[in-house]
Amino acid sequence: MKKKGHTPITRVKNPEPNLESPDWVIWAAWADRITFEEIEKITGYKESDVIKIMRRSLKPSSFRLWRKRVNQKSIKHRKKFEYSRKQITSKIKKSDYL
Repeated sequence: MKKKGHTPITRVKNPEPNLESPDWVIWAAWADRITFEEIEKITGYKESDVIKIMRRSLKPSSFRLWRKRVNQKSIKHRKKFEYSRKQITSKIKKSDYL
């Protein structure tokens, strides 16, 4: 008799909710690797809509913490991320590593 393979299940602290769930927008807004542009492409919610959802769903202190975090991170906005990446790469000279 052939043994069936067992694939382990990776458990994460905050797993990704279903895309149909309203919790997905909150999860994506907290995630650093998902930009507002990607959230809009997937769900149709613009940045202002995401802010309204977060304001309704979170406690006031959590909302302020999230806004502070989003404003400090250049990753949440695609244009800011690309601009900061260009600045970093322009400072690095290839001749320094060759």
